[in-house]
Amino acid sequence: MELTVTRQDDGILHLSLSGRLDIAGTGEVENKFTFQTSTQKEAVLVDLSEVTFIASIGMRLLLSNARAQSQRGGLMVLYNPQPLVKDALVTAGFEQLIPMYDDFDKACEALQTAVTP
Repeated sequence: MELTVTRQDDGILHLSLSGRLDIAGTGEVENKFTFQTSTQKEAVLVDLSEVTFIASIGMRLLLSNARAQSQRGGLMVLYNPQPLVKDALVTAGFEQLIPMYDDFDKACEALQTAVTP
């Protein structure tokens, strides 16, 4: 599992995950991901387009950090999950908990309107 962190010109924190969010993969990125997403108010876009599998521990990582971000007045959205990953997230009810977008511009727009500096 790999985690790439970039800051877009519009201030959005863009986190790209690549690999499997199973127990091993989640363990590899958990500390860095949590530090990036839960220590200060941010507009966070989590790119799941390169995540090939997600287990419940990976879902917990996303959910706990989305909640922490929300408590700080920020927002985390999920972007472009692959079909298998999206099916797992939808089945678990994540659409009701963390906004999910397949369109990059709409994801960024949602972040920009929800989180003011």
